[in-house]
Amino acid sequence: MRRSVSIIAGVCAAVTLIGMAGVLAWTRSGDTGRAVGIWHDPLINPVVTPAEDGRQHVGEVLALDRLLGYGAPEREVFRYPAASYVKLHFSRMVLVPGDYLTVADATGVESYRYDGLKSGRWAMSVTGDTAVLELHRGTRPGRDAARVRPPGLKAARIHLDKVAKGYSRQDQVTKPTGQLLRPGLTGREESVCGSDESKDAVCYRSADPVAYTRSKAIARLLINGTELCTGWRVGARNRMITNNHCFDNSDDAYETEVWFNYQCAKCGGYDVFRPTKVWGEKVLTTDHVYDYTLFTVENFASVRKFGYLTLDTGRPARGQELYVPQHPAGEPTRIAGRLGDKAGTCAVVSNAFDGYVKNSDVSYNCDTEGGSSGSPVLSRRTDKVVALHHFGGCPNSGVRADLLYKKLKYYL
Repeated sequence: MRRSVSIIAGVCAAVTLIGMAGVLAWTRSGDTGRAVGIWHDPLINPVVTPAEDGRQHVGEVLALDRLLGYGAPEREVFRYPAASYVKLHFSRMVLVPGDYLTVADATGVESYRYDGLKSGRWAMSVTGDTAVLELHRGTRPGRDAARVRPPGLKAARIHLDKVAKGYSRQDQVTKPTGQLLRPGLTGREESVCGSDESKDAVCYRSADPVAYTRSKAIARLLINGTELCTGWRVGARNRMITNNHCFDNSDDAYETEVWFNYQCAKCGGYDVFRPTKVWGEKVLTTDHVYDYTLFTVENFASVRKFGYLTLDTGRPARGQELYVPQHPAGEPTRIAGRLGDKAGTCAVVSNAFDGYVKNSDVSYNCDTEGGSSGSPVLSRRTDKVVALHHFGGCPNSGVRADLLYKKLKYYL
């Protein structure tokens, strides 16, 4: 069995387990805005160390050499003071039928169960500075739950070789973002064009409910333990899209955590909804020149409720107003584009802008940062996606959606 998860600790009724592979879903009640399963999140304003490939680094990987079970300890606590998350990596995991592992936070509120995991794979991250790993013994008729080492198993088959820990807010540094710059630019120019006019998505709930609803279709991508991009559901089927420079193969998709509903509960606040996490699954198609990767996720049923976006098959006009839901620097969902201001700077500068190839992009001055790579750029007129954001530099730019549609319509 690949990656099953369950909540094993008693918690309030706000927590909802939504089934199968790698999902811990904390939901909110209806569309009233009443927060359910809210927690104060140390991931807000994480370290924003730039990545050379455009992904945003928010953590580091440390080496481990730990055995668990069958002659070794059956419970280990991994604590890294002030870390924003802890994520364990298994070089081996061979379990006796009926046994299972759990990885939980210090309180046991966030907990994931594994009945087996391929060697050389990550477990789902847990929020906070502590991960508790425990081997649970199954039972057989006529045997005690704490049975001895099974015959033929001469050594522990559970081995951890590394851990990823998220940077703390105190470690935050002021550096240029890790966002890619368009070809021809040198240095790392700021992609917040002027003052940052983006706001928490929840600020739009009443002022622009359509934009707020559309923002629910985006997801925070935690890639290979320490790197961030943004992705989003495209079309009604199990389809996610992000940039090719975020990842371009199924192995990386398999090790990508896809977080839906990672949003602030109150405009300008620090408490956020506990996200619904699923694993990436398979890359269906990818392209470097047009900088896209289309992929699927596991346990799609648990994220279907967040809705989806559609590609606009027409090119937007110059001056057309835009908005960009995104996870800049890995923060909870923000939307760039002024609320209620028709003269905002988040508008089309050019609909024939050079990206990796001539006229491939739409350009705009909507505010983005590292971690925004892969975000949808939507038209305020149609509420459809007109570009897939990928370059900074002011103007920033995204690959034209009409070109993407021609390449992806077979898959959608």
